[in-house]
Amino acid sequence: MSDATKSTSSSLGIGSSFAVSVLRLGAGRAVGPLGPRPQKRLELFEFEACPFCRKVREALTVLDLEAVIYPCPKQGERFRPGVIERGGKAQFPYLVDANAGVELYESDAIVAHLFERYGSSPAPLWLRVAGLNDLGSILAGLPRAARGGWVRPSRRPEVPLELWSFEVSPYCRLVRERLCELEIPYVLHNVASGSPSRASFPEAAGRVQVPYLRDPNTGREMLESGDIVAYLDAEYGQ
Repeated sequence: MSDATKSTSSSLGIGSSFAVSVLRLGAGRAVGPLGPRPQKRLELFEFEACPFCRKVREALTVLDLEAVIYPCPKQGERFRPGVIERGGKAQFPYLVDANAGVELYESDAIVAHLFERYGSSPAPLWLRVAGLNDLGSILAGLPRAARGGWVRPSRRPEVPLELWSFEVSPYCRLVRERLCELEIPYVLHNVASGSPSRASFPEAAGRVQVPYLRDPNTGREMLESGDIVAYLDAEYGQ
């Protein structure tokens, strides 16, 4: 692929990712009122292209919650079978909250649980109007088509990576899509506008800029979505 072709492809990718953020009207941009913090990290089995998973990731951003993400793209065999074993069906998203001793399917049930336990007020209206919100999330995903929806061959890292991100960022979305396609588990650190977590942003970054990736398997830390995606392909893609 020529440099010009790569540049055009990159521009189209960023443009379509921006379109998703615009169509979701900035959902997942800022932190809302916060409640108690979980002692143990939440675990979320999901895939990036899923509109119902998007709703849960938006809730995690608003509540400034960290989670271990286990990507479950279509035809993936790394984490999907585990969800079937635990819950009885391959349906996503699937939340495991060891703090409350619950495991949940259904995005609306998960969002309600998160705000009841970790928020200080009910979920925003745009996350509570189920039918309208579902339709909006489905339509928002159209510009990215199936990106972040289907598995790519990869090798699994020994320990999960770490990603500093927030849901509405179009650049973070490009990285999350690739992590999902490669079935790479990662700790999601949400650092949306107003997030208290921004105070502990890695010093190596020098500033609060997302996406920011840390790979404890190789010691690499990096900014810039294009560089991160290229790194993931080179290090874990097959």
